[in-house]
Amino acid sequence: MTYILMAVLAALIVAADQLTKFLVVQNIPLWDHVEVLPGIVGLTYVQNDGAAFSMLAGQQWLFAVIFAVFTVAVIWEFWKKSLPFTTFERFCITAIYAGGLGNMIDRLRLGYVVDMIATEFINFPVFNVADIFITCGCIILILHLVFFNKEFWKDEKK
Repeated sequence: MTYILMAVLAALIVAADQLTKFLVVQNIPLWDHVEVLPGIVGLTYVQNDGAAFSMLAGQQWLFAVIFAVFTVAVIWEFWKKSLPFTTFERFCITAIYAGGLGNMIDRLRLGYVVDMIATEFINFPVFNVADIFITCGCIILILHLVFFNKEFWKDEKK
């Protein structure tokens, strides 16, 4: 049952990501900016063929390889359960994976990732819904591993 919930969560994340990207592409011209909360956040349609700050721009093959390796690792881990992740941590991994899948869909379909959320109170790259789930999933996973999953850090001698 847990894996069904994880699959539903992943599908909802990918759907939300793809829907927001579709709406931005349909309604905001490239590089135009729409203020949502003045001085805090706005929407700017950007086509990003790299990672944050356009690092590794044009290296779509590298992102595809990294995502393929991550896919194999997640499937292997969830199937074999070789690491002592809690169910909560597996949901964090699901959110990270779904965010990566949302961006990979763009890379394969368009050759770039659609970004749209622009912070105005700090100089930060424009990002999207998938990026939010990747970032928050990583932060929450690391915090949970460090502070709540002592089993993960046990040094098991065989």
